[in-house]
Amino acid sequence: MNGSSIIEALQKRILDLLVRYPNELFKSKEMARRLGIKSEKDYQVFKEALRMLQDDNRIRRARGKKFGHHHVPESVTGVIRSNRDGSGTVVLEESGTEVYVAPDLMEGAAHGDTVEVSLFARSTRQQERGARREGEVVRVVKRGRQVVVGVVERVRRIYVVVPDDRRFARQVSIAAEDLLNAREGDKVVVELTAWGRRRLNPEGRVIEVLGPAGEMTAEIRSVVREFNLPAEFPHEVQQEAATFPAGIPAEEIARRLDLRDMVCVTIDPEDAKDFDDAVSLERTDKGAYRLGVHIADVSYYVREGSLLDREALKRGTSVYFPNGVIPMLPERLSNNLCSLRPDEDRLAYSVLMTVTPRGTIEDFDIRETIIRSKRRFSYEEVHEILGTGAARVRSGPVSPEMRAMLHEMHALSQTLTRKRMKEGSIDFDTAEAKFTFDRQGKPTAIIKKVRLDSHRLVEEFMLLANQVVARHIGLAKKEEHPKPFLYRVHDSPDPDRLRELAAFVEKFGFKLNVDAGVSSKALQRLLEAVRGSEVENVINEVALRSMAKAEYSDRNIGHYGLSFDYYSHFTSPIRRYPDLAVHRMLKRYGKGVALADVDALRRQLPYIAKQSSAMERLAMEAERAAVKVVQVEYMRRHVGDEFEAVISGVTHYGIFVELTDLLVEGMVHVRDLGDDYYVYEEKKYALVGRRTGKVYRLGDTVQVKVLRVTPEERQVDFVVAEADSDEEK
Repeated sequence: MNGSSIIEALQKRILDLLVRYPNELFKSKEMARRLGIKSEKDYQVFKEALRMLQDDNRIRRARGKKFGHHHVPESVTGVIRSNRDGSGTVVLEESGTEVYVAPDLMEGAAHGDTVEVSLFARSTRQQERGARREGEVVRVVKRGRQVVVGVVERVRRIYVVVPDDRRFARQVSIAAEDLLNAREGDKVVVELTAWGRRRLNPEGRVIEVLGPAGEMTAEIRSVVREFNLPAEFPHEVQQEAATFPAGIPAEEIARRLDLRDMVCVTIDPEDAKDFDDAVSLERTDKGAYRLGVHIADVSYYVREGSLLDREALKRGTSVYFPNGVIPMLPERLSNNLCSLRPDEDRLAYSVLMTVTPRGTIEDFDIRETIIRSKRRFSYEEVHEILGTGAARVRSGPVSPEMRAMLHEMHALSQTLTRKRMKEGSIDFDTAEAKFTFDRQGKPTAIIKKVRLDSHRLVEEFMLLANQVVARHIGLAKKEEHPKPFLYRVHDSPDPDRLRELAAFVEKFGFKLNVDAGVSSKALQRLLEAVRGSEVENVINEVALRSMAKAEYSDRNIGHYGLSFDYYSHFTSPIRRYPDLAVHRMLKRYGKGVALADVDALRRQLPYIAKQSSAMERLAMEAERAAVKVVQVEYMRRHVGDEFEAVISGVTHYGIFVELTDLLVEGMVHVRDLGDDYYVYEEKKYALVGRRTGKVYRLGDTVQVKVLRVTPEERQVDFVVAEADSDEEK
């Protein structure tokens, strides 16, 4: 081999080494050692090869006479999620691919920011292994937030605000003159005025003092501000809502199908104020059911492009807190003009379905109607009527005809449930909490919601109407230009997550075969198998986490969880924007729509779907945070009390437990398990004592005592009651 060939071979070996370690820098001697170059003569040849690569700009030279892989940065854009260790994960806008960013490469980016990321090169081996991409933030394109909610603290002579959202990893520095008279320990809203780079704190000024941290009213307000929820409607939006007359114009009544003589009722929570839907049921001459699902016609009032419409799209959904609601529409519409209140004429959009006794739809009609609800029932009242045949409930006497209709509705809903389950629909029965409050607004009790037959009755009818509407558009005769539509879709689960679920349930003696993929029917059989067992709630929760998230889309992929080929949201336009959009599309298509309008819709729908999905997720997070605030407030008076709990999570630093009756979740820190040294065994989902062999495993029942409650951090800490007793002995 001649000299030129030797140098070329060395250059290839150098490049291969640097490609294998694209994010590392090497001194020349370290590189030579790794390449097995020992003699001084060979080292001189190696240095010549290195110099030639540098001259050709094929490798990069860094400070300290170090060399590294040279690549043209690939720049991508996405939203960054902050991790607890200060690093970040950027989700790319187009593909959904995740890119890891190390803490020292965040370049001042914060959780929720849209950032430009320079991707690091990957070696062939990394690509083959499917290793995650890594990169560094080179530019913050758009800040995800301009305000932060947190608690004022004083560090020596400097004031800082510690954010409630732990994903916002840095404290905010506040000048004394910008405190707005806030004191140490107050919960405040801070407007960010300067963003610190790298390890420097951002700066801000207090724009609102919410009250003392830990006080429930202040904490609920902090949830509203933390999630940037619009607590009030702009004045001009309220003015627009006020312009509508109380009555319905005669010409509008004349052009609609008049169903005011039909016996229809609303069935809602006892404290509901907005009634989206009413139901009716009659028997046909042939023995089939004529089921009516009548939905408030919000689209008559909220016209496309109006101030009300733009505000509703911005909000996306109503947000329900334990002690109140942030509505999507002003009260004049949501609780008055649109609400299907009893004994008042109301505009509706009705799905009238002919259903056989076996639950098959023979025919349907979707019509703009006018209705007059004959009765407002609560779920509890209907449950009582179905169970005891009561002729009188809390709201008054119930006629024999009304009782008979409710019993027929119950029978039909049971048929529909059985049919849906047989076809593979999954029934996640997750527990929820509701609260009672005293006159001062303090929680006096936490009650586990019971899913009644009356709940299932309404659910089945709404599911059927939503499905019929989606099939009406999706299965329409294929035209040259198919109609764009807004679907509610649910993708099939990630195979890796299903394998994890199968391994998890196997430890409790249950089986989920994932060899040939998992159908919704197989998951349904698993949930039926665990029903009534001690681990039912835990397995339900883990199974739910393994699912993809349902969302809105203009592209129909079906709904995996419900096992529906076509599904939409049609039945709640007072509180969900997608339902309002669906009403408008149905009306357009019913009248005939120009090709230009179809193209305009096709351009609009992706944004409506994306915005609605994002606001739905935000609302769910805010609702969970508000529930946590009220739960923690309730637990303040129970420090030292014992409760039965289920282990809902296991980590190396402790176990998460959920109180069986109150559904309050908290933590037993490993430091408070004083009877042994516990080791986290990830594959067993357990902490195991080295000396005693005692096991704390996911799903186990355990008796716990409330150790401390920290309202400002929405945190409850427990100790295991048995372990505490042993220590006292």
